[in-house]
Amino acid sequence: MDVARQVLAEAASRGVQLLLPEDCVVTVAADGTAPSHVVSCDGIASAEMGVDIGPATSRRFAAALRDAKTILWNGPMGIFEVPAFAEGTLQVARAMAEAGGRGAVTVVGGGDSVAAIQQSGLAERFTHLSTGGGASLEFLEGKVLPGLAALEDRAA
Repeated sequence: MDVARQVLAEAASRGVQLLLPEDCVVTVAADGTAPSHVVSCDGIASAEMGVDIGPATSRRFAAALRDAKTILWNGPMGIFEVPAFAEGTLQVARAMAEAGGRGAVTVVGGGDSVAAIQQSGLAERFTHLSTGGGASLEFLEGKVLPGLAALEDRAA
């Protein structure tokens, strides 16, 4: 919680809007064999687990992407492999594809995220898909990636 508070404070100090889910789909069975329902994120019962973002969050995230010029996505919104829990991920994929159609740069990092994009049938509408999610984030942080360093050393 301390790290989360620090991130929120840092975002606020920089004037960065940080969107967090407001509702989510919950269930007691991650495999989709039990009923699910939508609750506010602070209303998850102790026996339940969040398995997808809810419809209000999906709409809010899609609206935030509408005017974006660059979008980086790392990690699905829920357990997209289970059809009952895929809608939030698919909504974000569609919103990103639409933004890409308007000229936004759309980058997806991570094997699960790329699998979700492939599942959505929208892969050709994204600027770049990378199965290296952690590596993509480290690259954006400016960290030296061993594979790239080896290639640079070899070229020198």
